[in-house]
Amino acid sequence: MSGTPRPCEPDAVRERYARRAVQDWRYHPLNPAALAAWQERQRACAALFRTLGWLDLAERRLLEVGCGSGANLLECLRMGFRAEHLSGIELLEDRLAQARARLPGAVQLLAGDALAWGPKLAPGQYDVVMQATVFSSLLDEAFQARLAETMWRWVKPGGGVLWYDFTVDNPRNPDVRGVPVERVRALFPEGRLRVRRLTLAPPLARAAVRVHPALYACFNALPWLRTHVLAWIEKPQS
Repeated sequence: MSGTPRPCEPDAVRERYARRAVQDWRYHPLNPAALAAWQERQRACAALFRTLGWLDLAERRLLEVGCGSGANLLECLRMGFRAEHLSGIELLEDRLAQARARLPGAVQLLAGDALAWGPKLAPGQYDVVMQATVFSSLLDEAFQARLAETMWRWVKPGGGVLWYDFTVDNPRNPDVRGVPVERVRALFPEGRLRVRRLTLAPPLARAAVRVHPALYACFNALPWLRTHVLAWIEKPQS
């Protein structure tokens, strides 16, 4: 563990998200650039599960840290996870309310700071503990380390952490910070990483699809233009 986290980090996260609370068309699912990135990530997750040999997800248990309004959990249902095997933790009350409105009641949704749930959830009970662009919103490295340790404790041997986040800083947004792959390795030193680069740099993606949506795939064929990674951090069986 790398130091003691500042206790105010969850409050700082609330403030950062409050500054961008207005619905932003750039991330709306009807925006062609956002839709292309979303579909690319769906295909990558499906390919990962096939590679793991997980062709039937019905008995797999998944927890998402920072589940937001429930979009990722909805996608997990479509991929074959059962509602009663899905859980989510969300810090922001308005987003959690949206998730409760759109997800089946069998999905377990927990309110508050994930670290507070650390001792309340049994260790080793999830095949997948997922995070999507949560760690890039945490600017306190000690808090990041504590959260990574908590997530790792929840993963059962043979399961893993499913990680999606960007790796480079956004100079226009001081509220986020890229998480390089080296940092991911440091956060999960016992894990076995599989890393796949995804997601055309969003400013470039938005410019490309204004010309034609098909240009997203053309530019995204160049790996150095991708800003995010999808990582599977596997917990060894022994």
